[in-house]
Amino acid sequence: MNASATDSGAGGKPPGDSGGGRGGALRWRIAGSILLALAALGIAVWWLVAGRYRESTEDAYVDGNVVSVTAQVSGVITAINADNTDYVTAGNPLVKLDDTDAKLALARAEAQLAKTVRQVRTQYAAVEQGRANQQLREIELARVKADLAHRKELVGSGAISGEEARHAEDAVRASVAALNAANHQLAASTAQVDHTTLATHPDVLAASSQVRDAYVAAYRTEVPAPVTGVVTKRSAQVGQKISPGISLMSVVPLDHLWVNANFKESQLRHIRIGQPVRLYADVYGDDVVYQGTVIGQDAGTGSAFSLLPAQNATGNWIKIVQRVPVRIALDPQQVAKHPLQLGLSMKVVVETQQRNGTRLVAPGSRAHGYQTDVFAGELARADDVVQKIIQANQ
Repeated sequence: MNASATDSGAGGKPPGDSGGGRGGALRWRIAGSILLALAALGIAVWWLVAGRYRESTEDAYVDGNVVSVTAQVSGVITAINADNTDYVTAGNPLVKLDDTDAKLALARAEAQLAKTVRQVRTQYAAVEQGRANQQLREIELARVKADLAHRKELVGSGAISGEEARHAEDAVRASVAALNAANHQLAASTAQVDHTTLATHPDVLAASSQVRDAYVAAYRTEVPAPVTGVVTKRSAQVGQKISPGISLMSVVPLDHLWVNANFKESQLRHIRIGQPVRLYADVYGDDVVYQGTVIGQDAGTGSAFSLLPAQNATGNWIKIVQRVPVRIALDPQQVAKHPLQLGLSMKVVVETQQRNGTRLVAPGSRAHGYQTDVFAGELARADDVVQKIIQANQ
């Protein structure tokens, strides 16, 4: 009995120890519940205080310019210098057309210009010849007039007959007529070149225009890249006969992108132009945060500009929440560091604390234009060719 009691007293649990374990677990559960309640309260407070100044959506996609590469003259494709996924620089030739006919037409136009310049030179020479003839006729008229006066004196003295005096009068009248003819001929010659130079003569200008047309047509047998970017949607094939305006391929400038975020109409209340935006691309995840700016809202909802707009003037009408595209500009430096592509999904969070801006674009706001100067030098090069031909033949 003593041993048993001793064992029980030595090895057994003290009274009340089991209840203390249950009490500790209860305290942990209470503490955990309090922590969860505090976390929920913190989230609720954050949502009420900070979340009300944010509008977010995942219905957003990267957008940009898809620049078509089209030929301006017809011809047969002889070479294609770029394919899909290739990076090209503005001005680089992408497609080459057969230029045989264009070169022949240019050679004919150049020869015609040279011939015209020489013909116009003869017109200027005709004016000088007319002036010389006019002076000659004036001298001749003065001579016959003096001869007539002298013969009239001799007729009075009986030295010569009256018939000779009449011949002298006829000579004066003939000389006057010849002078008048010379004057008219000079006027006609002068009218051909009056108030012009060799380069500004109408005939030379017409021939020069033909050279420019032929040169530009020959120049356009090489189709350049309108902008710098990545080639996509190539449809051109070697040997294909194309017409002007046919899209051969497209170039996407990946350094000029933006995001179209489709917000619900109920979210547009506090979105203003100029508000900062945080963006996350699915391709990079939350590790990369893009900084953007709201630059405008579209003129209507997506359904308003769809191919088949909804017809709600029916008896069976169900309200559907509409979405409006909001355009967001991206930081070019961030895009260069973390490249994006057209159509990539984005998560957009607009910070709406600043609400002093306009919701829609106001009159007089700066337009977001886009242009290329690749084709600006075509006429300048043609002018150089024209000037060389004129100088060589003047």
